[in-house]
Amino acid sequence: MALKQSLKKIFPWGPKAFTKCEDLYASFLTVLSPTLNTKFRYKRRFKREIDLNNPKTLNEKVLWLKLNTYYKNPLVIQCADKHAVREYIKDCGCEELLVDVYDTYDKVEDIVWEDLPQQFVLKWNFGAGMNIICSDKSKMDKDATLKKLKKWGKRKYWLENSEMQYKYAPRKIVCEKYLSDGNGLLPLDYKVYCFDGKAQYVLVCVGREYGRPKFYFFDKNWQLSRINRDSKAAPEGFTIDKPACIDKIFECAEKLSAPFPFVRADFYAVDDKPYFGELTFTPAAGLDSSRLPETDILLGNMLNLEKE
Repeated sequence: MALKQSLKKIFPWGPKAFTKCEDLYASFLTVLSPTLNTKFRYKRRFKREIDLNNPKTLNEKVLWLKLNTYYKNPLVIQCADKHAVREYIKDCGCEELLVDVYDTYDKVEDIVWEDLPQQFVLKWNFGAGMNIICSDKSKMDKDATLKKLKKWGKRKYWLENSEMQYKYAPRKIVCEKYLSDGNGLLPLDYKVYCFDGKAQYVLVCVGREYGRPKFYFFDKNWQLSRINRDSKAAPEGFTIDKPACIDKIFECAEKLSAPFPFVRADFYAVDDKPYFGELTFTPAAGLDSSRLPETDILLGNMLNLEKE
């Protein structure tokens, strides 16, 4: 913090400019060594050194996997690609989970705006957070949307946090069907934490359309697990309606996660039917500071690195 304040006096930029400089420095470290980037990012986030020789928390173990196995695992590289993963889903016999794809594009200039349906999702395949969710094309700013996609397309996402699994994805823009809960809202998001092919918890994301979602952990018996801040703050007796397809979600999550020591399998549920979202190997880039320390240990204990 003292260093940050000192630098602000010398370079009186805003916080966004400072963050951008930090990202550039971290990306430079990735070129030198992904391990250097990881140590830098971890210390900046948690104010302590990471122990890669004896990782204990889920964050630490995810970062160990990122540096030691995931970056050279062809199946991880395929499944981190939001377009190529569809073939893996089919190979696992789970094709019915796939959201309909209208088209794919190699570059933004290939998109014919007039041919897009009234509702759609556009997303780049090589990272996270690069999604355009359109519920009404007539209200979309075409030029601003395409400009944003172009900006994202120039991004070397893998550099920022040394998430090497994204480096080798042939860049594609995927245009998918827009999913709704039937009331004009986005469907709930079910993020299943899987260890050695076993689903342990599902993190339910509520209220994404309002910009500040809440997250609640449930176990496989659909009992609220008070292991994160929103779950702890929930009143006595709080629950969320159990989706009719939750058993199918757990079943498919375990099937898809079987080859990996850890992965988070993300799904949606619409009209009692599950849809595949993505496979996330490094949640929050392995730097999830919002996770409670005791929960980071709890989940870390479930991830066995011995055979890795």
